[in-house]
Amino acid sequence: MAKGIYLTLMIGPMVPLPVGREVIDALTSAQVTVSSGAQAESGFQLSFTLDKRSPLETIFLVAGGALPPIIRVVLVVTVNGTSEVLMDGLITRTEVSPGSGGAASTLTVTGSDLSAIMGWDVFNPIKNLPLPAMPNEARVLLLLAKYAVFGVVPMVIPSVLVDVPIPTDRIPRQQGSDLQYIRSLAQEVGYVFYVKPGPTTGTSIAYWGPEIKVGVPQPALNVDMDAHTNVESLSFSYDAESAAMPIVYVQNKESKVLFAIPIPSVTPLNPPLGAVPPIPKSFPQIRETAKYGPVRAALVGLAKAAQTAEAVSASGNLDVLRYGRPLRARELVGVRGAGTAFDGLYYVKSVTHNLKRGEYKQSFNLTRNGLISTVPRVPA
Repeated sequence: MAKGIYLTLMIGPMVPLPVGREVIDALTSAQVTVSSGAQAESGFQLSFTLDKRSPLETIFLVAGGALPPIIRVVLVVTVNGTSEVLMDGLITRTEVSPGSGGAASTLTVTGSDLSAIMGWDVFNPIKNLPLPAMPNEARVLLLLAKYAVFGVVPMVIPSVLVDVPIPTDRIPRQQGSDLQYIRSLAQEVGYVFYVKPGPTTGTSIAYWGPEIKVGVPQPALNVDMDAHTNVESLSFSYDAESAAMPIVYVQNKESKVLFAIPIPSVTPLNPPLGAVPPIPKSFPQIRETAKYGPVRAALVGLAKAAQTAEAVSASGNLDVLRYGRPLRARELVGVRGAGTAFDGLYYVKSVTHNLKRGEYKQSFNLTRNGLISTVPRVPA
């Protein structure tokens, strides 16, 4: 098995191709950020040394506005023989900083994942598109179909509570860009939407579904455990004031009587990772749900409750070679050695990959909904 870290960089219009040796030698650093949540966005930034005869001049001119307008970038990292696609995205900004005192200039390329292209008006030519008698998941599948040319594969999870509008009552219409509308449909049912690169080069998964906080945890993050320590730093915080239990209102159409329904934040896909959750300090009232049906009102309440559930958070840094693999966002991970209150399972909210020649480090943010572990041990 090949030991160490290897980075593969691919750039090109529509279909990216491996870059030449000159481009790889000019690359000084790469940063990739992956986050979760209702407004999740992932992006990247590449820094190159730039001389007058560098082929990067051509990339800069093309990405700066010349045809073709779509320049894709794919980053694949191989750690100890195992490859993982870190990013499949588009160049959105380029900057050149001239050198001084004989030093070479610096080219900085910034971009976003493929969800950025879903916000372009060119892919949404029909404004206020009617979408009658279709549940949210069917509308999402219809809008995502046009992006198959970029290797985007939809993964749409049907909502447990289905609300299909009757055409005689109302006909939903698309508001805003494809990205804005897909995200708004996700928020209506307490879901998230993001585009995840991989699993193979040139493909991405467009995930529309619940923020799943179950599954097989990643190897534990060990803190203050002598030779077993595999993180450089890890700190915790507990915010008991953030806990809230929203109250939705549902109106009976016949009697016009309003019913107040409290909505808990715990669901089968969002189980308690902490045994002692904070007591809700506020009970925000969502009165606009009175004009919705019971199903849609419950979905709005679940979405609001999920946004205030994470009272425990942690942030830290690690060296990937010492940890043994890249830490992945949007999955569970165990923590050991932090003490009774903070040991246990966490959800990886965001991860930033920082790669330089001979170095691969990550900064990360973890969350969970209470103190004290709900499991007796975590995978090492």
